[in-house]
Amino acid sequence: MDNGGQNTHNVFSMNQNASHSGFAPLAQLEAYWEALRGGRLMPNRSEIDPRGIEQALEYSFIVERIAPGIARLRIAGSHLSDLMGMEVRGMPLTSFITPGSRRQLSDILEEVFETPATCTLQLHSEQTAGMPPLEARMVLMPLKSDLGDVSRILGALVSVGESGRSPRRFDVTRTSLRPIVTDGASVDLPRKAPVAKPKAPRTAPGFNEPRAQFKSDIPRQSAPYLRLVKSDD
Repeated sequence: MDNGGQNTHNVFSMNQNASHSGFAPLAQLEAYWEALRGGRLMPNRSEIDPRGIEQALEYSFIVERIAPGIARLRIAGSHLSDLMGMEVRGMPLTSFITPGSRRQLSDILEEVFETPATCTLQLHSEQTAGMPPLEARMVLMPLKSDLGDVSRILGALVSVGESGRSPRRFDVTRTSLRPIVTDGASVDLPRKAPVAKPKAPRTAPGFNEPRAQFKSDIPRQSAPYLRLVKSDD
């Protein structure tokens, strides 16, 4: 993936999330996701119960993959709406990111879906008029849909401090991508069916019968090529 020569995935300790009590909801959501999946690759979307993440509910979201690198918010907590100053359901997740970092987030979304993997992002919003500087964290964890494909993400976005005027958008400053490891179980994800190679036509009755050659009862040499028709009218 083209990231302009930047190192997109800088590894940092997960303790950085816990170092600030304001980011505790991220750890709670990650623990809930891990408990649901057990030794599997990931949980199913239908297993997510809001009662299990009450302490992190206002920061949580579920997105649906609608195109490569594009995921739309299906469910979003009130904290996300507060950051944007509007209802955010139906909006792409990249709406929270500055234009300069959106390509980076799109690439990360694809890696979370395709690897599959989980990812933690450190975010920063610059200070402007009426907007104090703001630090935030985001976590992304894949889910299987009811059809069994990996097309959903359970995540959370937490900012710490006074948000000021809205909307607030963030630069991605650091990321940590972690491929999911199962307990020795094989990865069994739906894959696209291979394209079948065209087969040579077979001689068979019915619709597969080869086309018959046209044959004339008149010998080729005896058939005139041109015939003159004369009219005195």
